[in-house]
Order: sequence, then structure tokens, then C-alpha cells
Amino acid sequence: MIRVGIVGSAGYTGGELLRVLIYHPHVEIVFANSASNAGNKVYEVHNDLFGDTELEFSSDFHSDIDVLFLCVGHGDARKFLAENPVDPSVKIIDLSQDYRLKANTAYQDGYFVYGLPELNREAIKAAQYIANPGCFATNIQLALLPLAAKKALPEQIHINATTGSTGAGQKPSATSHFSWRSGNLSAYKSFEHQHLQEISESLNQLQPDFLPQSDESLLQRAMRRINMVPQRGAFPRGIFSAIYVTSALTEDEAYTLYRDYYASHPFTWVSETNIDMKQVVNTNKSIMHLEKHGDQLLILNATDNLLKGASGQAVQNMNLMFGLDERTGLNLKSVGF
Repeated sequence: MIRVGIVGSAGYTGGELLRVLIYHPHVEIVFANSASNAGNKVYEVHNDLFGDTELEFSSDFHSDIDVLFLCVGHGDARKFLAENPVDPSVKIIDLSQDYRLKANTAYQDGYFVYGLPELNREAIKAAQYIANPGCFATNIQLALLPLAAKKALPEQIHINATTGSTGAGQKPSATSHFSWRSGNLSAYKSFEHQHLQEISESLNQLQPDFLPQSDESLLQRAMRRINMVPQRGAFPRGIFSAIYVTSALTEDEAYTLYRDYYASHPFTWVSETNIDMKQVVNTNKSIMHLEKHGDQLLILNATDNLLKGASGQAVQNMNLMFGLDERTGLNLKSVGF
């Protein structure tokens, strides 16, 4: 059994991780750390787990585990690891953004590998530390990786992507308040979302001339190539993106390219019929649909921000790190309707 510790287990990503791992056939949850909930039953916070587990939150933290999941806020993972030394034998999967960018990967005597299996599967298998990708970043990269692998990304990429309210985290805010969010739609961080940085680094990994060379920041260079308008949707979970690029590929050639690229990746699918977000909610899937309109290639992609965009992908990475089938514990059914 893989002995698992979770820090930050009372939040949205921690809760999703618990939901998956309590039924994972190769996992023993050693501790679910939450200082503010220590002594409470997990189901008292994640009440959908009532009847599924008697596990209690604890304030415990130790290295008598095989893998540590960090489900803490951005900036808090690096701080936690600085204040709480982890035995070098323990694998770490960090769901924050702290170690994702190439300039920030160093830790102890090693480094964090960017944990997108469809890009870095072999490196993940050999890794000790994983930086789990962001939710928008996962969705958008999966929509563009095949083009980057063919060195076919054009000068400009146009993205409209809508996310559910859970993407903003568990702490209530003005824009996650039900009376504001329900029946509403708004844009935020237009053209300058922080996930553009990790997206651009991954695309540049496959198409090395993608990022312009200059003294500008990584975000500024990414903004020169990627035009992204993120939106807040009036639903709790899921991401739906519509991406279009100028392309010389025919529609048939595009489908062949995408199917060939993802042929060995069990969670990423390409559909010739139009897609909708509910096909993937509560699953670790990414489902894409392609259309050609004149010289424009349209790529639609749907993912669940809490699973493929966070905790599900973290478990997928854990499976790879421990030599398991990456689908283990992740054969999940979408809500459908």
C-alpha cells in the first residue's frame, strides 16, 4: 500500500483528493492534515463522504509516508516545506503554483517536474517531486500540445475559457457569492492570467521558437503570443474553452494529428461530434472537438477543474510515480445531466 499524507485536506482540492483516495485500491491515508479541523471527522467538512469513511482530520505531520500531497494556497507550499523538513525519501505532489515554472523548480537536492502526463509522462515516472499544473493551464495545454509537437502553432492564439466557481477556492469572495454568480457571466484577468506562464513554457518545450526572446518577463512574452479571456461561469465546477488559430491543416488532418498524439493517453479524447462540459464533470477526462472554418482551426476542450485540473491529475501522477496503471482509482462517471 502507498502511505499517503495530505496537507490542506479541508479545502476543495483536498476534499476531491480524499474522495478519490479513500477508494484507491493501493492507498492508505495516514493523515489528513487540517489545523483548523483537527479532531473532526472528515465528513463533517466534506459531508458527501458521510457513510464512506470515519477518517478524522489531524494536526499531524511527519515523514512516515510514501507520498505527501500539498493542497495549500499559492505561496503556502514553499513556505510549508521551508518550515517542515520532509525526508528526502518521501515523494511530494504540490497542487499550488509554487514550483511550476522552470525558474522555481529547485527543492532540496532535486527539482520539481511539471506534472502534465500528456507532456512529461516518462519524466513523471522517474520524478521525486511533482508540480501539478493549474486548471486553466491543463485545459488549454491539452488543446494545443499536438499543434506544438508538429511545430504548427501560429504567431497568435485566441482563447475564450470559462470556469466554475470552485476554481476560485473555498474562501468566499464577492465574485463567488451565490447571489452574484448565479445567472451571471463576467471576464477577469483578460490577456494576463498567471497560467499563461506555465502554458507558454510547455508549448515552448515542444515548439522551441514559440516564446519570443527578449528581456521582458515570462508573462509579458507569453502575452505576445496568447490572447486569453478567462470568464467566471454560473456553475460550480468544470472548464470549457474555445480556442482558434490560423492553420494550414485540413479538418481531417487535424483530427489525425490529435488522435495520434493522444493515442496512448487514457484520459484525453477527441470527438467528431460537438461536446459539452457535463460530459467531463466529476471525471479525470479531457474531451476535445475540432472544426475548420476557412483558415481557422477551432479547438473546443472540456475538463473538470477539480479533477483533471487538480486532484485527479495529482492521483494520475502518483500512479505513474509508483509504477501503477495511471487510470487506477480514476474510472469515474460524469454527471451526464
